[in-house]
Amino acid sequence: MLQLRHLRIFNAVAAEGGVRASSESLLRAASAISRTVALLEQAVGLPLFERKGRSMLLTPAGRLLQARYTRIAAELSAVLQEAGTPTRHGSLAATAIEVLFEERRLRTASLLADLSHMPTVARQLGVSQPAVSAAVARLEDALHQTLFLRTARGLLPTDRGACWVQRFDRALAELRYLQDDLAALQGKVQGVVVVGALPLARTRVLPQAIAALRARHSGLRVRSVESPYEQLHADLLRGKIDFIIGALRPVEGSPVEIEPLFTETLGVLASADHPLQQRGRLSIAELRDQAWVLSRPGSPLRTAVDDYFVRHGEPPPVPAVETGDLAMVRGMLLDGGMVTVLSTHQLHYEMEAGQVRVLPVDLAGLHRRIGVTTRCGAQLPPSVLALLAEIRAAHL
Repeated sequence: MLQLRHLRIFNAVAAEGGVRASSESLLRAASAISRTVALLEQAVGLPLFERKGRSMLLTPAGRLLQARYTRIAAELSAVLQEAGTPTRHGSLAATAIEVLFEERRLRTASLLADLSHMPTVARQLGVSQPAVSAAVARLEDALHQTLFLRTARGLLPTDRGACWVQRFDRALAELRYLQDDLAALQGKVQGVVVVGALPLARTRVLPQAIAALRARHSGLRVRSVESPYEQLHADLLRGKIDFIIGALRPVEGSPVEIEPLFTETLGVLASADHPLQQRGRLSIAELRDQAWVLSRPGSPLRTAVDDYFVRHGEPPPVPAVETGDLAMVRGMLLDGGMVTVLSTHQLHYEMEAGQVRVLPVDLAGLHRRIGVTTRCGAQLPPSVLALLAEIRAAHL
């Protein structure tokens, strides 16, 4: 794992054009800086500088490191500036920088914000609870701000703490992306792609893209995160997931970009032996007394269904079961005799097996846009771009 403090020293050497010049700005011995650069090159497995006389020029690998480091430094320097950290001659306080540019402290704060329980964080990091407490205390002392408050629900981030944890996570994401960048430079597309998968994408869209991706790049791994959209959106902004795929949501005021892939028509679905399957044609009024299984209130699908019924002079259906779990929906259709409104993509295999069929109801105009949501300004690495390319190839 590349270390932030080593990257900071590397960046100073790159900026100053050599070890001796950077030793003055870093207040470190030139021999110590040379050792750090050598350790970093060993960890990367590639030369970072071309040594020509007294000058040191960046190699392609060095330029990749510098680009990612610049993004990391922007996030962490913003934290220091927002904290009002004391400055000297226009430079941020050296002690605060030393404390903040340490990835283990950033990971500790990030995990604590997620779990709110110090012993659990300690177990996940493989350290003692006092070590977790000390890491947080060091950050709070350096930033002159309280990051977490003790409450009945555990340790919760303050407003300022939550804002800075988001920056910590984005800096850590850049560190993760850097590993993938360097692998690609050596001809290997590898790493872990973290995808926020909404229900519609889980049945076919994402699995098919992953299968195609793995056929090309067997070293790549994919981690799928299944959470409510609000949590996925928050994790996307923190850099904890790389993109969201599924039904697109309104993005006004949110720093995300959406890329529509296709429009999915919805249908009323029921088991193949449901009594309504024998009817030649149905109006939505004839569905009024059916037992419904629908997504939760406020979800885009539920809102679209409710609005559709109202536009056609019918009250919205009152579901017997509300769930976002596709396995539950499947069970309610096959074993509970219920009906639902879904994309046929989501129950493709049940329909292919003849277990579920679309009822003869006209839902003209009821559809959803399916696509990809990414964070504005994110510089996604080759590993993520490779998966996105497979998704686009199948649907554009």
